[in-house]
Amino acid sequence: MRTAALYSAAGSLLLTSLAAAPADGAPGLPGAAELHGTAVAAARAGAAGINFGKCAAELEAPGSMRCGTVSVPLDYAHPNGRQIKLTVSRVRATHKDPHNSKRKVPRQGALVYNPGGPGGSGMRFPMVGALPTWKRIAAAYDLVGYAPRGVEHSAPLSCVDPKHFFSAPTESPTHPSEQYKQQRISQAKAYARGCAKRSGSKLRFYNSLNNARDLDVLRAALGENRLTFMGASYGTYYGAVYATLFPSHLRRMVLDSAVDPDPAKVWYRNNLDQSAAFEDRWADFREWIARHDKVYKLGDTAAKVQRSYDTARGRLAAKAASGKVGPGQLQSTFLTAGYYDDFWPSRAAALSAYLKGDAKPLVRLAAPSQETAAEAENGNAVYTAVECNDAAWPTDWKVWDRDNTRLARTAPFETWDNAWMNLPCAYWPAPRQQPVDVRTGPGELPGVLILAAERDAATPYAGALEMNRRLSGSVLVTERDAGTHGIGGGKNKCVNAHLETYLLEGRLPGRRAACAPHPEPRPETRAKGAPKQPLRDSLKGRTA
Repeated sequence: MRTAALYSAAGSLLLTSLAAAPADGAPGLPGAAELHGTAVAAARAGAAGINFGKCAAELEAPGSMRCGTVSVPLDYAHPNGRQIKLTVSRVRATHKDPHNSKRKVPRQGALVYNPGGPGGSGMRFPMVGALPTWKRIAAAYDLVGYAPRGVEHSAPLSCVDPKHFFSAPTESPTHPSEQYKQQRISQAKAYARGCAKRSGSKLRFYNSLNNARDLDVLRAALGENRLTFMGASYGTYYGAVYATLFPSHLRRMVLDSAVDPDPAKVWYRNNLDQSAAFEDRWADFREWIARHDKVYKLGDTAAKVQRSYDTARGRLAAKAASGKVGPGQLQSTFLTAGYYDDFWPSRAAALSAYLKGDAKPLVRLAAPSQETAAEAENGNAVYTAVECNDAAWPTDWKVWDRDNTRLARTAPFETWDNAWMNLPCAYWPAPRQQPVDVRTGPGELPGVLILAAERDAATPYAGALEMNRRLSGSVLVTERDAGTHGIGGGKNKCVNAHLETYLLEGRLPGRRAACAPHPEPRPETRAKGAPKQPLRDSLKGRTA
């Protein structure tokens, strides 16, 4: 599943035998040709630099933010062959100490950020420097974002005509019928064919290995001998791949909401883990609603809240709200609450209003908009291409059916919707990569900072523990009893203190550190429309 395109307690793992699928490359590190190609491309980019100028109007960027492009090979085995351009954004270090106006803060270099996905863009990241929690970091670093290959204007991928991407209203059965399953299989096959038709021979080159190689070329283009990088969600995975491939090129690295990098988990089993974890986070949300029953009147226990939700699903199945919002749109809207508890009040208020006869708040939150169709279609295409290209997936529908039927018995909230999103990988027409065995030995890397919320659903906490184990010398900071996806620069002052200390001073806490949870959101007393996405959240992408 993609992590809410912008951006749970670890659930039970369902182990299954992966059916054989074609794979390129050998286990371990990739071939010498691609590594040589990366060196050639990086040298070329270092000599050319980046010609920064005015940003595209759609970014609504401040004058301090400048944009440019960097050229990278489509295929690193042929570095002098076809080139594609990645868009890059930057705000220079301010040198201003927010606590001492007389002190000029020395520049430490560029901080490159990726929000995840796959398919998320970091082009707006440099704007976070205006937020209070980022001002000290923005004083010392050039803040750099970019759109990875395939995303937005960076050689964009597409699998369907954006005009036909949104289909509403839709169903979202927790225990689908055989007829419905066959319908979704047909859709998955058609989607995979569409990716191949619209993207052609370039489709196979959109993968995590090339994302890591692109990152090294970007480092060189920025004039950085060593990279300072912060990745969230999926960005933690290819950040870890980068650290494995180019350990001597790394200065500092923050991995926020870490994906489990175990090659055996990439990506089929990670998605099963994720579906299980979302069930736990959905329970957290229902318990919060129940504690505020005086406000929402949806039930004073989690079970009663579930019944209220099921009642709304039934009504929407019988008659879609405004002809646009059915059970599928309801589920997608409530899924975002599994990523960010900031969304709990608005979702609860909308559900309460709908059951009382006022559908407008729910429609404002859940109805798809054609204005965002092109961006959503592009993000979904990149997500699918990267995940399907990265590793072997089961190619026998019986495996998918067995595993997801079993999981849905205990985790019905997201299991089947997650399966449908990834099912094109069962019928993928391009060759598969062999996942890198992410790991580093003692002394190979500078210390890496890993941040994780204990009840994160999109990237379950077990993944952070595995990342910590595989990157020697890394340190894990845990936000206890919390589940927000992406915690760096957010609401938790303790987490932010660790982030600042590491990026500004290079100091890590002890082997593991813990922070108390940030405060729960306060209930809203009336239903509201869709809230403006906070900038820090809008930068975070979805992840497998």
